[in-house]
Amino acid sequence: MKRIAIWMLNIAITCGIGVNAQTDTKMNQFISELMSKMTVEEKIGQMNLVTGGEAVTGSVVSTGVETKIKAGEIGGIFSMSSPAKIRAAQELAVEQSRLGIPIIFGMDVIHGYKTMFPIPLGLAATWDMELIRESARIAAVEASADGLNWTFSPMVDISRDPRWGRISEGSGEDTYLSARIAAEMVKGYQGDDLTAHNTLMACVKHFALYGAAEAGRDYHTTDMSLHRMYNEYFPPYKAAIDAGAGTVMTSFNDINGVPATANKWLMTDVLRNQWGFNGMVVTDYTAINELIDHGLGNLQTVSALSLKAGVHMDMVGEGFLTTLKKSLNEGKVTIVEIDEACKLILETKYKLGLFDDPFRYCDDERAKKDILTTAHLAKAREIAGKSFVLLKNENNTLPLKKNGTVALIGPLSNTGANMPGTWSVSADLENTPSLLEGMQTALGDKVKIVQHLGANLLSDAAYQERATMFGRAIPRDERPEAEIIAEALQVTESADVIVAALGESSEMSGESSSRTDLNIPNTQKRLLEALIKTGKPVVLVLFAGRPLTLTWENEHVPAILNVWFGGTETGKAVADVLFGDVNPSGKLPATFPQNVGQIPLYYSAKNTGRPLAEGAWFEKFRSNYLDVTNEPLYPFGYGLSYTTFTYGDIQLDKNSMKADEKIIATVKVTNNGHYDGEEVVQLYVRDLVGSITRPVKELKGFQKIFLKKGESRDVTFEISVEDLKFYNNELEFVAEPGDFKLFIGTNSSDVKEANFSLL
Repeated sequence: MKRIAIWMLNIAITCGIGVNAQTDTKMNQFISELMSKMTVEEKIGQMNLVTGGEAVTGSVVSTGVETKIKAGEIGGIFSMSSPAKIRAAQELAVEQSRLGIPIIFGMDVIHGYKTMFPIPLGLAATWDMELIRESARIAAVEASADGLNWTFSPMVDISRDPRWGRISEGSGEDTYLSARIAAEMVKGYQGDDLTAHNTLMACVKHFALYGAAEAGRDYHTTDMSLHRMYNEYFPPYKAAIDAGAGTVMTSFNDINGVPATANKWLMTDVLRNQWGFNGMVVTDYTAINELIDHGLGNLQTVSALSLKAGVHMDMVGEGFLTTLKKSLNEGKVTIVEIDEACKLILETKYKLGLFDDPFRYCDDERAKKDILTTAHLAKAREIAGKSFVLLKNENNTLPLKKNGTVALIGPLSNTGANMPGTWSVSADLENTPSLLEGMQTALGDKVKIVQHLGANLLSDAAYQERATMFGRAIPRDERPEAEIIAEALQVTESADVIVAALGESSEMSGESSSRTDLNIPNTQKRLLEALIKTGKPVVLVLFAGRPLTLTWENEHVPAILNVWFGGTETGKAVADVLFGDVNPSGKLPATFPQNVGQIPLYYSAKNTGRPLAEGAWFEKFRSNYLDVTNEPLYPFGYGLSYTTFTYGDIQLDKNSMKADEKIIATVKVTNNGHYDGEEVVQLYVRDLVGSITRPVKELKGFQKIFLKKGESRDVTFEISVEDLKFYNNELEFVAEPGDFKLFIGTNSSDVKEANFSLL
């Protein structure tokens, strides 16, 4: 009866949902009437988000969930899936709680649901906005078919420190590229109509600056100037908000002394007042409780601080549930603050259509037909192939011929559980093909594949256990290393070419997976050295969730294909690229350093007063190192192809422009190689004189084009005053008249140049 009553209340007030003022009025009226019936305890109950326990992403598991649902003490559940389970929990809420308010159900749907796509850093390497949006759309279709309506994605944190494990979960180092991707992910998840049964509410995370944690150590301190925040780190969050993201998640780190979850300047002044965000803010996993260890007070104190800062829903910690009523009675929080939080949570549910039909996502038939479909798997295979980055291809080692025998060697060669990559909590790891299985399926009987472990993932068994958590274990061979390698070399004797599947396991990146040594593990390196000594062609298929230091590999290995972690169809996609059915077109979204000592290393750095001349090393009293050049091993935007693209000189339609004008830049790109292929044409700008120091280059545009062999195309970019704006020291968003340099090329280092002025 409670469920019927609340549906009748909703029908009486509203008939559907839109984004116009009339709909807002109906929503406000409905929620106002509902809240007038709620007790303080029920309002606080809406602010409590608990875990269902399926995919635990933190160290605490919620208890007494069923009892709390009936008591109206739960507003949302995450990590619970399947229409049957969600229907059962929703029935408790709408039929057995006093007011029958439905629950919102979320999960970390990060780069796919059951059909897994490349890790987000790999998705970014496609530089293909249509495919990135499509991956999010497919993830939303599958997750919503399994009962979910909320995803804790996209993760849009800029990171310039690959020691930080969660660089794998974002889009890399660049502001512009990350902002473009953030908007596309939101649009893919949320679609055109949030009340549709195949959409998910997006949650932008982690607000803010999480990727700038000191020393690349997860959860660590962030200290940053305001103009750097606004120019370099804030834009992806704002782009996601501008794209319509419905919710925002706080970050774990402190920011200039105030942890994000209790940071009123961040959550209210910036997010709401400056950017106009009108959705709800949820904490990360137990983030309110962790404010105690940050040194802000006991649970009651930090819960009140978080509410006052502008946080509305408490993930798992239950600080709101257990302390806010006491704080209200003691005058430490106000009923207005509790009401605002409750209202925003109810609005989120209203926008998802849950008051109209709490069971709209509980369709068993959809769960049977919309998940892991042939079309979804085909798209996953396509996107994986386009995410791979060809780092080296000496003497055209690749593509391989579809005949003979290939020796597939290495600890990543036959582990299906590691192929989806980190943050694939809903993947079916037991039924995900390994690289070996995927290649065998793709190649059939055309190529004979012989396989061997070759080396343990890590020589340290305890380290390997940490690096293969959550069901990603790789079997160990406890024999002496030399004996394992010798046996692997025997396997290669019959092979025409060796494919070495080496690098990181999936859980060597991701949350709480920071590393100080970014080399390929030593035991794998020694295997690779032995494989090179055979004299046979060696292709390194590199698995990684971050930029690695590959100086030795770049010098000695003929061909290196970085495949990140490509998702469900990794093995087939690797075969597609290795054997030439797909020409690699991925470009790096993050700089690869020569060694860890160069970190942070990123293309858009600022000049010093004593700059080293480009390409030079070493000069005393200049900004450089004694032991290594300033240059990266592989620059941002880098990626080879099986064909060759050449660039003509940049042609500008004029050399200066006024603020209301545009400059048209054109460059001729020619495919003068032997294969059809895709190229990412990249546009960078430098502001030569500014009121504050400006980066040496900033990405301002790119186009991914397809050219047949021998084909040429004029690629055109428009540069407007908006491309030249930045936040000055007064945080004014301005474009300052003066001279600029424009760059167009195949990566951030290999570019053509032209000059223009803003009058």
